[in-house]
Amino acid sequence: MKKLSVAVAICAALATSYASAEVRINGFASIVGGKSLDSDQTLYGYDDDISFKNESVFAVQLSADLQEKLSATAQIVARGENDFDADFEWAYLTYEFSDELQLSAGKMRAPFYKYSDFLDVGYTYRWVRPPQSVYNLPFSTYEGLSLLYSSQIGDWDSSLQVIYGSFDDNIAVVSVNGDTELNDIAGLNWSLSYDWFSARVAYFVAETTIAIENDTDAGIALNGLEATLRNSGFTEQADSIAVNEDDGAFFAMGFSIDYNNILFDAEYTQFEVDDSALAEQTQYYTSLGYRMDEWLVHVTYENNDDKHDSNRYDSLTAVPPLNEGINSALEGSKAKSNVYTIGARYDFHPSAAFKIDFSRLDDDITDTETDVVAVGVDLVF
Repeated sequence: MKKLSVAVAICAALATSYASAEVRINGFASIVGGKSLDSDQTLYGYDDDISFKNESVFAVQLSADLQEKLSATAQIVARGENDFDADFEWAYLTYEFSDELQLSAGKMRAPFYKYSDFLDVGYTYRWVRPPQSVYNLPFSTYEGLSLLYSSQIGDWDSSLQVIYGSFDDNIAVVSVNGDTELNDIAGLNWSLSYDWFSARVAYFVAETTIAIENDTDAGIALNGLEATLRNSGFTEQADSIAVNEDDGAFFAMGFSIDYNNILFDAEYTQFEVDDSALAEQTQYYTSLGYRMDEWLVHVTYENNDDKHDSNRYDSLTAVPPLNEGINSALEGSKAKSNVYTIGARYDFHPSAAFKIDFSRLDDDITDTETDVVAVGVDLVF
């Protein structure tokens, strides 16, 4: 109901102001098809049967200038993975105190990454999809406030964004699924740019609660282990497995170069929930591209490493069965992989681009390789 009320409020503002406000309607779409080249492996939701639903997206964005420095924005997105059911991705109001300072309130994109604001607009980046080793948080929006301050620091353009809000939904986190509540989300995103170089750093914290479901092997193992620990009197260790009002933190940094025909992007992120069974995640990617008129070719390397401190539960070594059980459960939530992607983009129209990517994932935990090829057309209108 909370999410619905936000969307209804923004739509009401758009509707009631239509007669006196300038309303702009824009849209974007991605039609993407892909398949795994391995009969027994899946990647990015693809198996060995070609699918055009998994990553396809259609969206419409409405923006209204309500005058007196107030504006409203709503974005409705239909994703193929959700059978193209339309949802409000954004719904917020913005007040401009000045040309440099503005405050927004409602449902907005969380600025975790360089391409967060354009996460669904495939036309704005060179890949079929952004590097998933880094762009892997299972949610991208929040409800709350955003304060944005744009300025000049010498010859540098500076953009500092501070956010505060919350998130509540059923999502997959690391290797488990469950109803997730993130309260008191707070943090900042600072970007600097000068000519052909730009850099950014971001840091966010949140009070994290996840009701882990028994629908994955890791979820079953962790829930069973927590119950066993509580029944055996190890309350402190059980609390350190449960994700209940624990402190979560997300850190990101990166830089980009756009010099003549050479493009380079690199981003590094780290995510951790203290006193929980969730693995600490660290990941990064580097990507090099080269423009040739309407063509752009690129190569990308990604690295992902989810791990636990092996000494966290040393107090259980006196009880071998419990110690073995917890180590086994934690092993199930580890991940270590590399992804190599080569691809090309062809801008065949002023508002549309054709893309093709080939990606290979090397999983160091299972010692397997998975290849996926995807083609798509991205457009804006």
